[in-house]
Amino acid sequence: MTRMSPGLVRAGAALAALLWSTPGPLTGQQPSAAARLVAAADSNVLRAHLEFLADDLLEGRAPATRGGELAAKYIAAQFRRLGLEPAGDSGYFHRVPIITHTPSPALSVGGTALRYRDHYVLWSMRDEEVVGARGELVFVGYGIVAPEYRWNDYAGVDVKGKIVVVLVNDPGLRDSTIFKGRILTYYGRWTYKIEEAARQGAAGILLVHTTESATYPWSTVTGSWTGEQVRLERPATSLVVAGWITDSVAGELFRRAGQDFARVAGVAATREFRAVPLGLEAEARVQSVLRRSETFNVVARLPGRGPLAGEAVLVGGHYDHLGLGDPVDGDSIYNGAEDNASGTAAVLAAAEAFVRSGVMPRRSVLFMAFAAEESGLLGAEAFAARPTVPLAKLAAVFNMDVMNLYGRTRDISALGADQSTLGALFARAAAAEGLRVSESEDALIKGSFFRSDHFPFVKAGVPALSLEAGSDFVGRPADWGERQAEAYTAKRYHSPADEVLPWFSMGGAVQQLRVFLRTALAAADAPRQPEWNRGSEFREAGERRLMAQ
Repeated sequence: MTRMSPGLVRAGAALAALLWSTPGPLTGQQPSAAARLVAAADSNVLRAHLEFLADDLLEGRAPATRGGELAAKYIAAQFRRLGLEPAGDSGYFHRVPIITHTPSPALSVGGTALRYRDHYVLWSMRDEEVVGARGELVFVGYGIVAPEYRWNDYAGVDVKGKIVVVLVNDPGLRDSTIFKGRILTYYGRWTYKIEEAARQGAAGILLVHTTESATYPWSTVTGSWTGEQVRLERPATSLVVAGWITDSVAGELFRRAGQDFARVAGVAATREFRAVPLGLEAEARVQSVLRRSETFNVVARLPGRGPLAGEAVLVGGHYDHLGLGDPVDGDSIYNGAEDNASGTAAVLAAAEAFVRSGVMPRRSVLFMAFAAEESGLLGAEAFAARPTVPLAKLAAVFNMDVMNLYGRTRDISALGADQSTLGALFARAAAAEGLRVSESEDALIKGSFFRSDHFPFVKAGVPALSLEAGSDFVGRPADWGERQAEAYTAKRYHSPADEVLPWFSMGGAVQQLRVFLRTALAAADAPRQPEWNRGSEFREAGERRLMAQ
């Protein structure tokens, strides 16, 4: 007799639980659509999806691998089982074209060659094997153009064809009275600096790493921006190369230009700052080994009813993880149970709750499992670039990335609640579930809002929330939640230890899911789309999005 592997037994049991859980409308009278909807949020459905997706059989669900493809097909099968409409560009699937660069760069300034990794890292911004750029270095402070803060670091200077030198973070780090003080805005992120340099027509950008402005050491820079670089295939812009230099290299460049780096960097945090041409020419060359592949988002639609059915709200979470990697204690499968089989399971459980309850909101609901989040939000970027619903008709995005598997809480949180009118909907939904809304100052300071799959939509002007766990756990000491988060980061995050643990509880995840279901339903039924708050750095993008209707 053939003996089934424990992994297959667990996966089969999880799948059986789902197949016996046939969706259908709840019986009995319920007081409201929201009450019917949240009553259909099932902890067994959540657990069954979690156990299957995080099983060893799926080998960590890395993009463009057998395990990743199995996960995508499983999710599509669940959408079909529920009777949801396909909403990708090929049935339930939405193509995500990926290009992998492995760079070998060279960089010199004023004829002096810099040492790769010791002094700088550099990569190509083009999908070409060999690129080069030569141009004058211009220091543009924080590299920010923010009309709402009366700030323009590019005022009075033409950087077309030049290489800009830029500080990371934003001026609020030095002066708490400007921007949002210690709370990071998107203008402080290195991704924004690169985007703005391209808009300004620069040929290259060098980000200055300082211990003051960067929240990570130089070793993180060399570990993250060398070796394989994965991104979407995309049209070329003016920007040819991008990279980082150390603060000591920046200091030497400024000295050669007759400037004091510390002094000029201090002035850069004021509105009196003007760009400083350094009078030095930099020459950069990057030779890359290129490899092309593709993966897929998985997308389904619950049709709305009435005149707003052409609009939609999106409920999503990423299904990919890191796949097979270096063994740790003999285990080489990076299962990604919390990050993010849990969020994908919640998306599927949300879809099942809508179908079981029979609730049909005015706007349609898109359910999406994003691909390649761990590679840089690539699945979300691809959908935002080529949406199957026009972005002007996408009213809101609700993202679930790492659910609370530790137990019930008295509070709940969401990134982005301070940015748009979705925050008020979320607060009302939390109150309906007997929860108070809390806010993580650490997440605001670190800019956590900019780091998951909702954010490509935010950049395009779509209001969004990303669900977070509360910290006040029922029956636990006051600091218990903080200690659990620290233990996860230290011991299980992005390691083979992030697997389904016997003590996981669905109670907290169901709380979160119920609040998000209420919020999504409120947004889907509202007469108007959610709006960005006055002062949000994304308000202008939101206005442009709606003008495109």
